[in-house]
Amino acid sequence: MGWLWAIIVGFVLGLIAKAIIPGKQHSPLWLTTIFGMLGAIIGNAIARAAGVDETSGIDWWRHLFQLGAAIVIVAVGDRAYMSVRGGQRTDT
Repeated sequence: MGWLWAIIVGFVLGLIAKAIIPGKQHSPLWLTTIFGMLGAIIGNAIARAAGVDETSGIDWWRHLFQLGAAIVIVAVGDRAYMSVRGGQRTDT
């Protein structure tokens, strides 16, 4: 069940990050989901280092760290994806 939640959270974080980043991102949905999963993992690590990983109620700070990490990873990952693809645009 843990993997299912990781995929769902990664999917949601990746889509929100894509919506926040200006311009069009060309990475496919599966890669955006992986970027979102990485953002969740890194955001959790940052929250743990900041001492806000476990709070009572909703962990707003942890979620903000996850989203911030996902935004950075989606932006950098999309540029890397486009450089590997040779700047070619695909309609997938």
